[in-house]
This record gives sequence, structure tokens and C-alpha cells, in this order.
Amino acid sequence: MDVLTNLAQRASNFVLSLEMWDVLDILVIAYLVYRLLLLVRRTNSSRLLKGVLVVIIALWLSSGRLRALNFLLNHIVEWGVVALLVLFQPEIRRVLEQVGSSRLPFLELFSKPQVDRHTIEGAISQTVSACGDMSKSRTGALIVFERHIQLDEVLRSGTKLDAEVSSELLKNIFFVKAPMHDGAVIVREGRVLGAGCMLPLSRNVNLSRDLGMRHRAGIGMSENSDAVVVLVSEETGSISVAVGGMLKRHLMTETLEQLLRNELLPQPEDDGEKNGKKRKGLKSLLAKEKKGGGKEDE
Repeated sequence: MDVLTNLAQRASNFVLSLEMWDVLDILVIAYLVYRLLLLVRRTNSSRLLKGVLVVIIALWLSSGRLRALNFLLNHIVEWGVVALLVLFQPEIRRVLEQVGSSRLPFLELFSKPQVDRHTIEGAISQTVSACGDMSKSRTGALIVFERHIQLDEVLRSGTKLDAEVSSELLKNIFFVKAPMHDGAVIVREGRVLGAGCMLPLSRNVNLSRDLGMRHRAGIGMSENSDAVVVLVSEETGSISVAVGGMLKRHLMTETLEQLLRNELLPQPEDDGEKNGKKRKGLKSLLAKEKKGGGKEDE
């Protein structure tokens, strides 16, 4: 009882001694740890993290009499920091891009102007029409809708264009004998800026084996940016959408249009209830398709 009373007294004294900056410090550290755990989970780096923890524990245990081992582990840790930076370079870059693309009030002055809503709606309508036709003819397609993170490096890997999004243009680009049909189309602010672009492949080892290179590239693009990627399978003609590393497969054109409108069109902040209904409606559409033979994959 005395021990418990002593612990309770120490805990109360610690809480009473906390200031506002102490609480902020704790919250920031907790958030950083949370983001680190999310990063490890998404990149399947749990084994690497376990190895780092083993080295740190061994370093702590050898700090007494095992001088040679402690000397060796100290040098391993020094070079290990550099090695971790090299290994996690894509993930660190992605996190920094997400932080830079976040909407902060004092950064709104540097953000690009809002695109006309009608332009985006027209691009969505033309894309859905093209994907419906290409699905029937089993023409492979890979269309990337850029959002906040700009894809200038990806654009440099293809042929630069500057044209309005139209169904005929997309079908001509992805025509089997067209020179740019193997790459991806990049759409920015409702306009086609590039075609025949090369996308990074996904590193997720848990993807279904029936997914080809086109789908793995689409998922990889959604993992490395906040883009919305539309895919049409050349083998089955099925329409899919990749967002945030998640792939929704076997979509009908109505569901595709609703999903693109939900992801690409700016939503008013004061219409939270309406947005909730729209997202609920989209989930119901996906549920109906799943019952009808469709499925959603990671």
C-alpha cells in the first residue's frame, strides 16, 4: 500500500508540474512515433525494425564489460543511420511531400488557384465514356489524375501534350497500335499534359498474382503520390481505380463516375452532411457490385 501511495503521489506531482509546452512536446513526440509506426506498417519493414531494435538492445547490454563488442556496435550504429536514410529515401520523400502538400492556412497564399469545377466535371465525363468503350473493346488504359502532389518527374518520362480531356483523344492514345499506348496519361487541372509516361511499380508483395504490370504501376503511382489512377484491363476489360495504394476492381461506369467525382471535385467545407451521404452512396454502389460478382482488392 505504501508503494502504491508513493507512486500515486509521484504521478500527481508529475501531472501538476506539467506546463503547456510539456504537453505540446509529448503530443508532437507521440504523433511522430505514430507516423513512424504507420510508415513501417505500410512499407512492410517490421523485420528491419526488429533488427534495429536487436542492435540497440545489444549495444545497451554490451556497454559494461564487453568493450570490443560495444566498440563494434557503436560503429555499426553510426553507419546504420546513413544506411537507413538510403533505404527509406522514397518513404521519407513521400512523407515530406505529403507534409508540403497539406493545406495549412498560412500556406494558402502559395497554393495554385482553384480549377474551374465545370472543367473537372467535363474531364470526368469524358474519361468515364472512354473507359466504358475501352472496357467493351478490351483496350488497356492507364490514366492518372494529378491532385496536390505534382508529377513533373513522371511527365518528363513521356511525351508532353496540352489538350482537353476528350473520349476520342484517350481512345486514340491507348489504341493498340498507337506509339504511346503502353504508358500512362497524366491529367492535371482537367487537361492532358502527357502520354506514354512511365510509372513506378508497387513494392507491395501481397498483391494478387493475377495483377499485371499495368495494375502494379497504377498502384505504385497511388502509393507514391495522392493521385487517382484509373485502369482498364487489356485481358478482361474490367475497370479499376487505385487511390492511396488501394485498388478497387471490377467497377461499373456509374460507380467510376461517382468515385471520380467524390475524389477529384472540390467539396464545400460546410456541406459535411451532404459529403457523408455521397460517400455512403458510393459505398453502397461498391457493395452492390461486390454482390453482383465484383470485388475489391488491396
